[in-house]
Amino acid sequence: FLLMSFTLTFAQSSEHLKFKGVPIDGSLNEYVLKMKQVGFQLIETDDGVALLEGEFAGYRDCMVGVKTLQKKDLVHEIVVLFPSQDKWSGLSYDYERLKTMLTKKYGNPAECVEQFVNTPTYIDIDDDNDKLREVENDHCEYYSVYNTDNGSILLTISNDGYLFGCRVKLFYSDKINSEKFDNAAMEDL
Repeated sequence: FLLMSFTLTFAQSSEHLKFKGVPIDGSLNEYVLKMKQVGFQLIETDDGVALLEGEFAGYRDCMVGVKTLQKKDLVHEIVVLFPSQDKWSGLSYDYERLKTMLTKKYGNPAECVEQFVNTPTYIDIDDDNDKLREVENDHCEYYSVYNTDNGSILLTISNDGYLFGCRVKLFYSDKINSEKFDNAAMEDL
C-alpha cells in the first residue's frame, strides 16, 4: 500500500491529532498496542510501517497503515484504506459519506477538488462504468483537505491498481510529529 505524505501550515498547538481517540504520537509498538485496545488487529510490521485491520467510521475490513519517523521511531501519519469498490456509485457514496462526517466534525475543507482530468475528449463520462474506468485510468482527482490546529486530514478517491482496486483513503498527519519528520528529512539534504 502507498502512504502519501502531505504537509500544510497550521496555527501553533501543543496537542497531537487524534485517530480513533488516540493521539498520533509515540513509538510504533506503543501505537500498535493502543490500536489493538480500540479493536484493530495487527497484520504486519515492516520498515517502520505497521499494517492493521479493523472497523472504522462504520466500515468493516478497513486497512490502517501507521507510519513512523524511523530515525526516532515516532508515529506521525495514519492512512485508512476503505474496502475497494467495483462501481463508481460505491466510491462516490463512500467519499461523500465520509466528507459529510468530516465536514460536520472539522468544518468545511480548506481545499476541495472533485473532477475528472486528462480524459480524452471523445469519451463522454455519463454512466457508472465510464466514471469507474476514469478512476482506474488515474483520471480522477477527488480530494478534500481538512486543517486543524493539531494536523491535517486528507480524504481522497484512489486507484490502487489491478490487484487492490479503487477505494477511498483517509490520511491523518499529526502536525507536531510531521514537523519532526520534515526536520529530520531536511538534515539529509
